[in-house]
Amino acid sequence: MGFSDSDGQLATGSAHQDGEGQSRIDQLLAFREFCSTIASHKELDALLEPALEKLVGLFEATDAGAVFLYQPGPDRLVARCALGYDTDAVCDLRLRSGESIVGKVFQTGEGALYATPRQVAEATADMTPENRACLERAMRDSQYPNGAVCVPLTCGDARIGVVALENWRGGRKFSESDLELARALTCLLAVAADRARLDRETKNSNEVVENASRLQQDIMATLSHEMRTPLASIKGYASALLLDEVLWDRQTVREYLGIIVEESDKLGEILADLLDASLIDAGRLKIEKEPTLLARLAQQVIDEVAQRADKHHFLVSFPPGFPIVDADSGRILRVLLNLVDNAVKYSPGGGLVVVRGQVSGNEVIVSVADQGQGIAPEHLNRLFERFFRVKFVSGRHVVGSGLGLPIARNIVEAHGGRIWAESGLGEGTTVYFTLPLDGLSAGVEAGDD
Repeated sequence: MGFSDSDGQLATGSAHQDGEGQSRIDQLLAFREFCSTIASHKELDALLEPALEKLVGLFEATDAGAVFLYQPGPDRLVARCALGYDTDAVCDLRLRSGESIVGKVFQTGEGALYATPRQVAEATADMTPENRACLERAMRDSQYPNGAVCVPLTCGDARIGVVALENWRGGRKFSESDLELARALTCLLAVAADRARLDRETKNSNEVVENASRLQQDIMATLSHEMRTPLASIKGYASALLLDEVLWDRQTVREYLGIIVEESDKLGEILADLLDASLIDAGRLKIEKEPTLLARLAQQVIDEVAQRADKHHFLVSFPPGFPIVDADSGRILRVLLNLVDNAVKYSPGGGLVVVRGQVSGNEVIVSVADQGQGIAPEHLNRLFERFFRVKFVSGRHVVGSGLGLPIARNIVEAHGGRIWAESGLGEGTTVYFTLPLDGLSAGVEAGDD
């Protein structure tokens, strides 16, 4: 039995997508190892080197990396660990704040992508002769870097150092997505570094140490447990598609690829929750308000979720002239997406999901209602606790981090709002949150789209 031309094109495209799927699996496994690494080391010196090794392994473009820590007194940034460089040479670097790539990122507190050799050369033009000589020795006679990603290590408002990743050999280049991932992972590393500092400062306080350790263990236990099932599904279906002895028909290939995409989305949600939780723990949850159309955000969320929830019907109900609010649209989008996703997960039989907006005094109230199994009264007061999830009577497990609703609460409260739920067994659940009507947009009504 042979393939038609279209079948051959599909097989080629599927193989390409399978390769990308395998690459994503490898990256997610490396991410998991990175999290395990930073969770298992309590001393800063023991943490940095294995964490850098895992970090470098997550980026295909990386040929070398180093962690620089800030030393006050004579202000300077010194490499505490390095990979791919001549270690002795790179540790001889003494970079001032504002000098070269590392110093500039430390000075500004913002991550930076240097995508071309020219950008790297311009950013390093102000290096002192001594530091330039050290760098050339550190690179083991390789050509000058083709690109770099550099992100600050920040704990709260304090900058403690910089992580630098460089590409020497060309080929794959660093991208904006690499920069974003580096920022997120460095945030986790900064939290772990700050935890190590706190462990030293509070070594006589058993209660503080035990609470921090328990929280870290809870996060890692949740990560390991919740990632196992989606990873197994992705690997299983991708491996099946790669079997040489089986010629899959078009419908089966599309079905398997659809499952891989769906399970990848689940993993993405878990990772996003964990990263946001880390930001909250570090006190780095930033709210940047702008005029926001809540009805438009709600419709955007519904359009996205509806593509993967064919058993459900969705309704967005906002009255005409609903006021514009000052809010962080990206964060509120995340809240809505989390609430609608939960509504779908906890009404597996389908039904109607309604996102409704109303005005009440000096605030707006947004609600997400489902027709699912509902929540017992004794569980309602625990709904916004970390890692707490309502269990189905049937014992059915719902994949998730258990962090979505606590994160939503933090985001809403950071806006000056409130969040709560109303439910009864067999009656579905409605989650409400409020946002204040204040700021520059107070009293402004949205026009017709």
